[in-house]
Amino acid sequence: MEAEVSEVLPPDVLAGIYIKIRDAEAKLTADYEEKKEELRSQRDVISAQLLGICAANNATSIKTTAGTIMRKVDTRYWTDDWESMYAFIKENDVYGLLERRIHQTNLKQFLEENPDKLPMGLQADSKYTISVRRSKA
Repeated sequence: MEAEVSEVLPPDVLAGIYIKIRDAEAKLTADYEEKKEELRSQRDVISAQLLGICAANNATSIKTTAGTIMRKVDTRYWTDDWESMYAFIKENDVYGLLERRIHQTNLKQFLEENPDKLPMGLQADSKYTISVRRSKA
């Protein structure tokens, strides 16, 4: 659904308004991120203390009046050798180890270079968008 404009303003006025709105959004995001980081830092200090308490008591959970503290092991995996990882996945038929998403830029480039090769089930959604560059003046 396209937004309706009751009065059409000249493009230079609209571009200026667009840039002011974009700048205001960027400032709000920066302020939010700064405050969020402050809170996250405070939470990390408390988390470290709670982990210490759980470790000292050899506890996986501690029930308090404010809430239940739970200690668990989180494990993350990654590789620094993608060629070997791809070979491993193919050899063991474990494609579920990969996340299901398409690299948009790489697929766009592939399709431009191979217009006759379309994967089954590929969906696409295209729409016009606007971007405005700030003038140098």
